[in-house]
Amino acid sequence: MQRLFSPWRSKYIEKFFHSEDEEGKCVLCEAFQANNDDEHFIIMRGKLCFVIMNLFPYNSGHLMIVPYRHIPNLTELTDDESLEIMALLKKMTVALQRVSHPDGFNIGSNIGRTAGAGIDQHVHFHIVPRWNGDTNFMPTLADTKMISEDMKETLVKLRRAL
Repeated sequence: MQRLFSPWRSKYIEKFFHSEDEEGKCVLCEAFQANNDDEHFIIMRGKLCFVIMNLFPYNSGHLMIVPYRHIPNLTELTDDESLEIMALLKKMTVALQRVSHPDGFNIGSNIGRTAGAGIDQHVHFHIVPRWNGDTNFMPTLADTKMISEDMKETLVKLRRAL
């Protein structure tokens, strides 16, 4: 069995091992409640969910679809929330195709800490654009993940694409 390591993720896990900090504040709830979408890299807001860029992306354009309600798993989503999440996953995939022209996508959710959720008390869904050959030696040898575009540039491009 081969193992893939992502040492850059440790910074993310150390900062957000649970979605709630010592004061019980959820980083995802704080982002949408702040009403400063540029500062928090929120691309758009829907009726029941919002789209935010991942601050510790696996690749350029790594996005998350997040329901406004603070719930830990998908079984607690309402049907309307589930429908909006799927519609936003589709909409953002199209926007990423227009902006970044990836060769593929990873789309999914890690439910619970054991499954790899860095933010485990507020369910969210990831869209990670992928390109042929997008993995390289940098994370392994230099503890560095290469992100090819500034997040602010990606944010502006995705908003324009919508």
